Amino acid sequence: MTAESTATPRPGETGATPDGPFEPEARRVARVLRDQIVDGARAPGSRLVERDLAAGLGVSRVPVREALRALVAEGLVTPRPRTWAVVRTFTDADVEHLLEVRSALEQLAARRAAERHDAAALSALDDALARQADAASRGDATGARRAAADLHEALLAAAGNPMLDEIAAVTASRVRWLLGRHEDLAEMVEEHRTLVAAVRAGDADEAQRQVRAHLETSRRALDDYR
Repeated sequence: MTAESTATPRPGETGATPDGPFEPEARRVARVLRDQIVDGARAPGSRLVERDLAAGLGVSRVPVREALRALVAEGLVTPRPRTWAVVRTFTDADVEHLLEVRSALEQLAARRAAERHDAAALSALDDALARQADAASRGDATGARRAAADLHEALLAAAGNPMLDEIAAVTASRVRWLLGRHEDLAEMVEEHRTLVAAVRAGDADEAQRQVRAHLETSRRALDDYR
C-alpha cells in the first residue's frame, strides 16, 4: 500500500475530519503529509512531486502546492526548483539546535504548569498519558508516539503563557518528528508518568528535573537512530 493510499478518504468523505464534516483541501493534504513524514512513512530525502501527490490524494495540484509551502514553513520539507520538494534531512546540528530550544521551553513549561496546577491542564496531561500507555501496551508505536507528542504539547499549554504557545508552535512539527524516532515505548510512558506526577503534585523543581532527564533520554534515542 502506498503512502498516498493510506490517507485517501473513503467515498463521500472528501475533506472530512474526525472533528467535523469539512476541512480545506490544502489543510487536509498538509495534515496527511505531515503525519506521513513524522511517522516515518516518507523517509528523509524522499521526493515530493506535486503531480504525483495530487494523483495519490485525489486533489488538484493547487492544494498540494499550498500544503508543501506550509510544511516548508514548519521545517519538515525542503523546497526544490519548479514543482517538487523533498522531505527534510535533519543534520546533527539541526537536531542539537532543536534540543536546545526544547530544553528551554519545556523546562519553563513544566515549572509553570506545576505552579499553576490548573485542573483542565492536568486533565489534558492525564488524557494524553492514558492514550500513550494504552497504545504502548498494544504495541501501537505510531499511536504511542503521537500521544506522547500530544502530552508534550499539553505540557506547554499548561504553562498558561500565550507567548510560549506562539514560540512553541514554530517548532511543533519538528518536535513531533523527533519524538517519532523513539523506539522504547515503555520507557517513554514511565518517564512521562513521572513527569506528570511531579506536575500534579505541584513540585516545580521536580517537574523541571524530570524534563531534563527525559530530554537526555530523547538525546540517546536520537543518537541510536542516527
